[in-house]
Amino acid sequence: MSKTTAVRAAGETLTQRQIVTVMVGLMLGMFLASLDQTIVSTSIYTIANDLDGLSLQAWATTAYLITSTVSTPLYGKLSDIFGRRPLYLIAIVIFLVGSLYAGSVHSMTELAIARGVQGLGAGGLLALALTIIGDIVSLKDRAKYQGYFMSVFGISSVLGPVVGGAFAGSANILGFDGWRWVFFINLPIGLAALAVVFMFLHLPAKHVKQKIDYFGAAAITLAIVPLLLVAEQGRSWGFMSLNSFLCYGLGAVGIVWFLLAEKRAGDYALIPLRLFRNATFGLSSLLNFIIGIGMFGAIAMLPMYLQLVKGLTPTEAGLMMITFTLGILTGSITAGRTISASGTYRIFPIVGTGILTVAALVMGLSLGVDTGLWVPGVIAVFFGMGLGFCMQPLTLAMQVSVPPKDMGVGTSSAAFFRSMGGAVGTAVFISMLFSLAASRIADTMKSAMSSADYQAVLRDPAVAADPANAKLYEFFQNGASNESLNDTSWLHSANSVLTRPITEGFAYAIDTVMITAAVLTGIAFLISFALPNKKLTDPKVAPQGDAAAVAAH
Repeated sequence: MSKTTAVRAAGETLTQRQIVTVMVGLMLGMFLASLDQTIVSTSIYTIANDLDGLSLQAWATTAYLITSTVSTPLYGKLSDIFGRRPLYLIAIVIFLVGSLYAGSVHSMTELAIARGVQGLGAGGLLALALTIIGDIVSLKDRAKYQGYFMSVFGISSVLGPVVGGAFAGSANILGFDGWRWVFFINLPIGLAALAVVFMFLHLPAKHVKQKIDYFGAAAITLAIVPLLLVAEQGRSWGFMSLNSFLCYGLGAVGIVWFLLAEKRAGDYALIPLRLFRNATFGLSSLLNFIIGIGMFGAIAMLPMYLQLVKGLTPTEAGLMMITFTLGILTGSITAGRTISASGTYRIFPIVGTGILTVAALVMGLSLGVDTGLWVPGVIAVFFGMGLGFCMQPLTLAMQVSVPPKDMGVGTSSAAFFRSMGGAVGTAVFISMLFSLAASRIADTMKSAMSSADYQAVLRDPAVAADPANAKLYEFFQNGASNESLNDTSWLHSANSVLTRPITEGFAYAIDTVMITAAVLTGIAFLISFALPNKKLTDPKVAPQGDAAAVAAH
């Protein structure tokens, strides 16, 4: 008898009850991980102010994205070797440990470390859920079922900003700072997910004898981390400084090492290079990367605009983000149902990237200090819809472009490139925001100081004596810089006439970031036309003589 244990062939269907039972565990896990991608977006402003590190806030998001990005392809490969269930359980446990630590931190540095631990678990939760669906659901129904998972993603995205904002807006809950519950809320959800997955997610065991590409994992870590480091710290180091060039060099070495390691590893590589010979896989990987930049850039910038420029509370900013996630829901469900019915998917990335480009451009041209709140609310609907049209079809395209034995690698690669783009986008965009804002605020302050009306308010004894303006006058003395922008909690309680140049500076910086995002998504729009125009079809059942090959898959 063959040493390999028979494994369910890709596309073999289960009963409806079995599928629903499995999906409960998978959806809880995906809800857990996707919630933490957005729950911090509206609360990080309060958290960073409390921990006195607003300009360091990128690390709280970037650390999560770095570790989830690096671990995602490793989870995919290991699940192809050892099976999905044990890796899924490990991922949940790691995420819970990271959540407990994140809720207990006392500095932004600690928070970044804790978010990194969370990311190590999230990498498995996000990648393996859709991989398991690919294992147990036929191709003709896969888009529909993955649409349900995108709905979970949308619901968690709706709840994330609102819940995060509500917690951040509460001074104390059960003896803890309100914002700490942004992370503690994961514990009951995670324990429920762990119990359901442990009891109900039973997939056939895999025992495929294959090496693990540790060198590839180390190389990709070396490639990603230094480049993100310079993206975050470059504004203070100087992008042409010795530290920056050291990071550039390490990143380049990591990329070369990764390519050599993957070529040498062959079939057991973390991401086998042979997969990129397939046009669909290669182009979808590139599109996921670019879309990831725009997606996480928008998720970071919208709450920043609503709070820094418009003066909304974290809870109010979270409620405004509902329009964004409603767009994601509409786009993903529409795409899933249409693809299941027609078998065609190419049109959705084309339309989706087109919508993203227009939405980002309009957002960059229209957001100002005096812009009505309905404007970002409406634009965000279309931004979310564009993402919904792109994410699910591109994941499905990468799944079907690889052999069944590489299902884990193919699916995790979609999440990997999207997360990598998100990590780059968040770090670069927030760095751009504070760098541009500091420079622009200095210019607007200089212009305002030449105004007699502004000088009159500035020198008014009543204004100067108002305690609400104390930190504003400290800001005037220190000047606009990344350090002076670490704490802006006073911005909308101080005199509105005096703070106007500051909010104008932030608005200008956010507009520039969104126009940059529009250029990137415009490039993705052009690339999407190169996707092969193929229909999805289920693979033919392997002949009896190929049973061993099916088992190996």
